[in-house]
Amino acid sequence: MDAIAPAPTDRFLEIGPGPGVLTCRLAARASRVIAVEIDRDLAEALAPTLPPNVEIVSGDILDVDLSPVLRAGALRVAGNLPYNISSPILFKLLQMARESSNLKDATVMLQREVADRLVAPPGTRDYGVLTIFTSLQATVERVLTLPPGAFRPAPKVHSAVVRLTFRPSALPEGAERHFERMVRIVFMQRRKTLLNALKPYAESIRRDAASALSAASIDSGRRPETLELPELFRLAAVFGQEG
Repeated sequence: MDAIAPAPTDRFLEIGPGPGVLTCRLAARASRVIAVEIDRDLAEALAPTLPPNVEIVSGDILDVDLSPVLRAGALRVAGNLPYNISSPILFKLLQMARESSNLKDATVMLQREVADRLVAPPGTRDYGVLTIFTSLQATVERVLTLPPGAFRPAPKVHSAVVRLTFRPSALPEGAERHFERMVRIVFMQRRKTLLNALKPYAESIRRDAASALSAASIDSGRRPETLELPELFRLAAVFGQEG
């Protein structure tokens, strides 16, 4: 709870399995908690037992429309993300942050390998699409790491708690049109040289990969995972200039 540091005026979106101890502890210190629960029967059964400042939203976190919650004011996120869908949830939070500056931060528990990807530096095997799109919009801090023995029953994986503090996107004007699809395609072939990894995207928009890399002053023999954000920005901007 100290890692989350709720204040009396805070509103929280809680994500995780079944409203429970965390829900009640947040509710005791924050103004409002909105807990998302996929099991409709469980949501109905739990609702009468929860504090009055807790609202349960029934639905799949990946599908439920949270725009009304965002529009209502500043919002923080806390929870234990289901490990099998943690990356899609993180991408949804990033989308929410793009849509509204009301989303302030997220303190969540993840599988350690996902946390490693969030904070990975360029040139490492964990650096990839999740790293890049998160770093565009958030500052990431690893709060703590937990061994399997910290839980009962013990899972087979290590866990980590991270905090994402959201901010306006760093993507510069002129790079928006090509950046996302270009990055996703290039990192699907991350073990190839950058020239070969970029060709599918360049050809899909009738451009020449070698010319684009030259215009962006990037060595075509490098690997995709070595590219830092400013270099990816330059490359996307070159494609934008070419039409």
